[in-house]
Amino acid sequence: MSLSQLDGESELGYELTIGQVAKRSGVSVATIRFYEAQGLISGRRTEGNHRVFRRDVLRRVALIKVAQRTGVGLAKIREALATLPEGRVPTAADWRKLSESWRAELDERIKRLERLRDQLDSCIGCGCLSLEDCPLRNPGDALAREGSGPRLLDPD
Repeated sequence: MSLSQLDGESELGYELTIGQVAKRSGVSVATIRFYEAQGLISGRRTEGNHRVFRRDVLRRVALIKVAQRTGVGLAKIREALATLPEGRVPTAADWRKLSESWRAELDERIKRLERLRDQLDSCIGCGCLSLEDCPLRNPGDALAREGSGPRLLDPD
């Protein structure tokens, strides 16, 4: 198959070159290669050894980018994408299922960030971050249990 044939129908349906996927999805070619290496998307090589992808990869790349923006790690994204049927565009129902599975983790992260924000407000006036009761640097003075002296410095 020649590259000119990739703009139309191929024997496996409409396929896009890696450059076309990158352009249409708004990510770099290197990112597409990385996603493929991480098992998040898959493509195939043509007889001419060109990398091509089915069109449904565009929706998968969009799902990956949205999940990453919410702070979901690549391992969890890979697990989630593995639950989707291969060879079809993920649907709104698929997205609902995936996003529900991430919701509790996202809610917990929001709670942690809110606590951090609230603790930071009480710490701004101090400026030293070395008080025994500093909730950010030494919560509950946990480092005192390890003995005196600097506990957070690299011994090397």
